[in-house]
Amino acid sequence: MSLRLPASPVRSLLRKMIGAGLHAADPYDALLRSVSFADPILHIGRKRYDIRRYRRVVAVGAGKASARMAEALEHVLGSRLTGGLVVIKTGQNVRTRRITLVEASHPIPDRAGLLAARQVQEMVAGLTARDLVIVLLSGGASSLLPAPVHGVSLSAKQRTTRLLLASGAPIQDVNVVRKHLSRLKGGGLAACTQATIATLVLSDVIGDDLSSIASGLTAADPTTFTDAIGVLKRYAIWRDVPECVREYLLQGRRGLVPETLKPGAKRLRHVQHTIIGNNREMLKAVTTVARQAGLRATLLTTALTGEAQNAVRQYALLARRIACGRHRLKRPCCVVGGGETTVTVTGRGIGGRAQEFAAAGALEIAGMPNVWMAALGTDGSDGPTAMAGALVGGDTVARAKSIGVDLAAALQRHNTYPALKALHCHIYTGPTGTNVNDLYLLFLL
Repeated sequence: MSLRLPASPVRSLLRKMIGAGLHAADPYDALLRSVSFADPILHIGRKRYDIRRYRRVVAVGAGKASARMAEALEHVLGSRLTGGLVVIKTGQNVRTRRITLVEASHPIPDRAGLLAARQVQEMVAGLTARDLVIVLLSGGASSLLPAPVHGVSLSAKQRTTRLLLASGAPIQDVNVVRKHLSRLKGGGLAACTQATIATLVLSDVIGDDLSSIASGLTAADPTTFTDAIGVLKRYAIWRDVPECVREYLLQGRRGLVPETLKPGAKRLRHVQHTIIGNNREMLKAVTTVARQAGLRATLLTTALTGEAQNAVRQYALLARRIACGRHRLKRPCCVVGGGETTVTVTGRGIGGRAQEFAAAGALEIAGMPNVWMAALGTDGSDGPTAMAGALVGGDTVARAKSIGVDLAAALQRHNTYPALKALHCHIYTGPTGTNVNDLYLLFLL
């Protein structure tokens, strides 16, 4: 990680907090905490697997954190691992010996991901009940493993994905649609093999809902085609998605094409899921560092959601109450939170939810002395930018005015990246190799 932070009195502390948080969310260490092997017994969570019972042990998977997970699994199993294929985000490659890593595009799926998805499906379909497949999943897998249903092209999936991501829909709703347009999502990966499945999950979904993380490749899906149509209509993009997408979903609602794998399905008897890490573990580490530095620190929430510009008001209200002495938390203090906000994109601005949160926060705390807000995505990439997020303070708006930067206008156009760049507010981590939602911080010193 190559961490670069804006100049600020909280810079040194913020560096330690981000470092501790990302270390706690490191996929390699997280897997080693949940998986161990004393030949011939493989322990995954609370489950024991006698490797002598299986002819082959194969690893497949996808996600922003899956490269480090694959690396760790090879370390644990060594020569007992037969092989495998894991799809990772472009630029996040590591060295593996037995598991092939394939780079593909995120957040918009591409042909490399399409071809890799076919390989994964063929690989697991060739396994039998005498084989064990270890599935490595983390956020981003939905885009990295595109497997469109018959009649829906990759380009149609790409357009639908763009519309969903720009609509302001939370990831759970986005994945309802994805699951009903895929051969692998919504339990499809589990359904296409007879092998025993052990799925290791680094969660990027609030509440660790297995049916939403990575679009539930090996999990039961309680949602329906009717739900998928409802999502597209609720976010006013039903008429904008390609005709082939609408037609397939309507066929599904009429029962003319199969539904996703449902709770209680017989196939799920041989599938085990283990959550190896999530946002809460990262936030605990961040809060500990703040307390060790002498700050009064509190964990506000692990489930911050909604439009970024609205969500920041919760933090702003706290800042004002603490500053006026109307809150139990006294200076110097730090408020820690996590979750995943959304941005309903209009126009062609450049930014992301963390940058939008920070820019809106700057307006809320304008003029307040010794107050700062920070927001960043733990994967190191906020929106379609190379920045993880931003740090702003009570003086940011005044600095913006002095150099002719209009933060309010930038927010209105969802064009926060250039504004925060001009103000030197960005937080840069580079690709972190993990993905456990976002981190939101409020400092009052």
